[in-house]
Amino acid sequence: MTRVKRLLRGVACLVLPAELALLVCLLAGLRPPAQVLAAAEAAVLLLLLAEAAVFLRLWRRERLTPREAVRELVPEPVLRLAGHELRLMWSLLLWVARRRSGVGPGDRVFGHARDQAALLLGFGFVCVVETVGMSYLLSPWPVLHAVVLVLDVYTVLFVVGLHAASVTRPHTLSGDVLRLRQAAHVDLRIPLERIASASFELMFTHDKKEGGVLNLPVGAQTSLTLTLTEPVVSVGLLGRTREVHTVRCHADDARSLLRAVTRARTVLSPPPGRPV
Repeated sequence: MTRVKRLLRGVACLVLPAELALLVCLLAGLRPPAQVLAAAEAAVLLLLLAEAAVFLRLWRRERLTPREAVRELVPEPVLRLAGHELRLMWSLLLWVARRRSGVGPGDRVFGHARDQAALLLGFGFVCVVETVGMSYLLSPWPVLHAVVLVLDVYTVLFVVGLHAASVTRPHTLSGDVLRLRQAAHVDLRIPLERIASASFELMFTHDKKEGGVLNLPVGAQTSLTLTLTEPVVSVGLLGRTREVHTVRCHADDARSLLRAVTRARTVLSPPPGRPV
């Protein structure tokens, strides 16, 4: 079964780019031979049927859940990208409904979207203007017009979704865990017992090659620096993991977050000689 899954992934890496290339040719007005189109469509159909057959076998015979079966068939980076897109679209709905994600009863909430709101919403407005202009320019070519319109509208939703994800996924502080988030692609939980020190430190430049350091800038700035006694594992957008011992983040009211973290650490581990 492992060889079959690897073979299907390899075929997909060949067939899907070829199908995309044919689509680009059609949109550009180039008409490939009918035999080429038929072979491409047949290859895609056979690939889908093979994927469905392997999925059913994993689900029914090997007793995997549907989610586990999909993970066996689809590479993790693809799944994580798809999940990221879905979280952005879901964030739009939460934003409209004025609800938040991942905030439990009793959690203290610290927003971090304010300082980049103008930039993202301004970029979204530019995308809307570009969508209207391209729609007018491409109106003589209906097929190309429809494809570009879909892509432009999705781009607008993506940009606004980034802002919505930042609004609906704030930093949270529970009894013993500080949860730091950035839009829909970073979700880091830090046990309070691992925080050695926390300080207000406003920074506008960050070295991306600095080892063991995770920077979560908002509007190109971070304002809170956390130094850890033990590293925590940070998971990237495509699933790459790394251990970090220093975390820099930003909040709309970073000093309030700093006071809350300091107070929570004191309650969790009071200084020697002080009653609990």
